[in-house]
Amino acid sequence: METQDAIVIEAGDMLAELCGSNDENLFVLEDIFSTRVFSRGNELVLEAGDGETRGVFLKLIGELAEYIRAGGRPTADIIRAMHASMTGNDGENIQLLRDVSVNVPGSFTRIFPRGMAQARLIRAIRGADMSFAVGPAGTGKTFLAIACALEEVVSKKKRRLILTRPVVEAGESLGFLPGDLTQKLNPYLRPLYDAMEAIISHESIARMQENGIIEISPLAYMRGRSLRNCVVILDEAQNTTREQMKMFLTRLGEDARAVITGDITQIDLPGRKKSGLVHAVHILRDIREIEFVFFGVSDVVRHPLVRKIIYAYECEDKTS
Repeated sequence: METQDAIVIEAGDMLAELCGSNDENLFVLEDIFSTRVFSRGNELVLEAGDGETRGVFLKLIGELAEYIRAGGRPTADIIRAMHASMTGNDGENIQLLRDVSVNVPGSFTRIFPRGMAQARLIRAIRGADMSFAVGPAGTGKTFLAIACALEEVVSKKKRRLILTRPVVEAGESLGFLPGDLTQKLNPYLRPLYDAMEAIISHESIARMQENGIIEISPLAYMRGRSLRNCVVILDEAQNTTREQMKMFLTRLGEDARAVITGDITQIDLPGRKKSGLVHAVHILRDIREIEFVFFGVSDVVRHPLVRKIIYAYECEDKTS
């Protein structure tokens, strides 16, 4: 016999977080359990389900409650990831989602992963001297890499943060842009500032740049350097050539950590040049000391429409 199952949530703010904005989390739960899920007073109610379904529901709500107590905010991706790990008897994944977060001293907020891929990336960055994050736009690769790097630098575990990107002209000529070299390069490097400014204040960034703690520069400026006691991030790595990628990877010095991010579906290299990121993933994947985390369309956490757009382009590519 199917019966309603209700969970009493004592704290009103806890119930609000579980339900999500405009009850969006309840719609996710309804999709997962194929039955109505709703709030009633201070209760969260599963309308129907057999004993096993009700048991999973109770356990999932308990895990989400623990996640909220730790400071996280449940999203559709987190709920689905926890449920998948639970039904697959993968307790390690649930533990990772619950335990992994980024806390930059003096930051606006504590940062929690919004899905399993993001949780694995945080673990990879912290555990390996070199890690690759490869996947489509909107999956949080650059943001999380910068957050992890700022955590190490601000807490003084590493001395410097170096952010770099290849300067590749995607449909526009650099020479025709107005201003001096610094002004010409600013549009290419601006996304890195945007990511940092979402975590710490503009004033803190400016101060650390003045003190040489943060450096942002084009990839070409990395040649000949040996990077020690720092975190160095290569963003938009799909737009490196093989030679540029080799040059960057061999800059790693003593007590340094490197993170390489990129999207192999958005390569802007001119002519027939091969992507250094594609090549590096191919030849380095068997090196145990290097971690690789791959994101898919389902891991997009930007606007929900972005996920649909990427999926549409992928379908078109497969049929063309």
